[in-house]
Amino acid sequence: MKIEILGTGCPKCKQLTANAEEALKELNLQAEVIKVTEIDKIIEYGVMMTPALVIDGKVVSAGKVLTKDQVKGLIPK
Repeated sequence: MKIEILGTGCPKCKQLTANAEEALKELNLQAEVIKVTEIDKIIEYGVMMTPALVIDGKVVSAGKVLTKDQVKGLIPK
């Protein structure tokens, strides 16, 4: 599984990254967590508001900081 956090490195982006990593830990899952900060790459996903969460190439959330539990609900089991 590959999880990407789209954002420029703002506090909200960092919080979403931390929440995603905590969710993975609680679910005892291994995944590659990548921070995507390049504006061109973010736009390629069609995201206009960050932070955004991408799981296996699919944008599942944009423009808000999901809680750890919200992230857990989006991760395929």
